[in-house]
Amino acid sequence: MEIFTLLETLEEMLENSKAIPFSNKGVINKEEMLEIIKEIRLKLPEELKQAKWVKEERQRILVEAQKEADDIVKEAENRIISMIDEHEITRKAYEQKAEIIETANEMSREISKGTKDYADNILQNIETALQNALETIQNNRKELQ
Repeated sequence: MEIFTLLETLEEMLENSKAIPFSNKGVINKEEMLEIIKEIRLKLPEELKQAKWVKEERQRILVEAQKEADDIVKEAENRIISMIDEHEITRKAYEQKAEIIETANEMSREISKGTKDYADNILQNIETALQNALETIQNNRKELQ
């Protein structure tokens, strides 16, 4: 990620800065430092766009999973209707319908849970990365001041 590269560059600049005698302060090129901070600011909105995309993708996957579950249920119902010929077939069909619907609902719940967990994990990773980047920037700004 470019943000981390820029942050590493800032860190290197600070570590390699010439020390001021009798203090823990250093001399750095202010223009270079400000340019890198400006680039980081320009990169951050891209990270936010990625987070938005993940959220939208999660919603799309959930909708798709629900549609797939609905299709499975409809297919099961259509199969059951076509089986209604005799009393025994009808009874078996109702039993099978209940099993298929339960299976479809379970699959739907599993797909939905998996999708939510996946999207939440990605959003958590992005949030952590952004928080770390923000903390580093804030620390660097405090050191600069």
